[in-house]
Amino acid sequence: MRSADAATLIRTLLVFVIVYMVLIKINSIITISVILVMYLLDGFDGYLAVRSASRGKVSFAEYISAALSRNEKAKEKILAYKHNLSKIAKFGPRIDVAGDRVIEYVFWITFTYLKLIPLYVIFIVLFRHSFVDALMASRGTSSKPKTRFAKIVYSSNIGRGGINIVKFLAFAYFVLIYVSGYPLWIGYVLVVILVAYILLRGAAEAYDALV
Repeated sequence: MRSADAATLIRTLLVFVIVYMVLIKINSIITISVILVMYLLDGFDGYLAVRSASRGKVSFAEYISAALSRNEKAKEKILAYKHNLSKIAKFGPRIDVAGDRVIEYVFWITFTYLKLIPLYVIFIVLFRHSFVDALMASRGTSSKPKTRFAKIVYSSNIGRGGINIVKFLAFAYFVLIYVSGYPLWIGYVLVVILVAYILLRGAAEAYDALV
């Protein structure tokens, strides 16, 4: 198993540990810390994948520097390695997407089961992911975005990092609601923001796949 796939598997399995911690009401700060580690692993498995594609030529410092800087040349170099992954790792990019979906669905289902999130929210998310993922798969998971809209909202560092930040904030806050009794209405605001972000990214992906 490739190191990137192993990291994806670890972070995916970690979500079940987190759910157990929530259900037995482990200290919310400890649980949220584990959620943070899980989302940080999402970036780390991306680095491991790029490192594998570059045959070890890309260091972690270079990967982070390209992600944070405005150096377009450095970003293009990293993106080129990412887009070559489908040639050297047939299942890698798809396993990464599958891991993201499992983690997200487990959180949605758990907090819906705990009666903190309305059931119809899951239906919206399932509908969006099912159809958009099918469109993206039809053109290849690692294909380069064709439109500026998709590049900004979906594949840019801001777009990819932003969605993980919003997911972390939303799901972490629901831990605070269930374990520590924080106000529910703030959770609803975060859900609206998260679902809107998910739909916006979905629209960018669908538009890019259809044009």
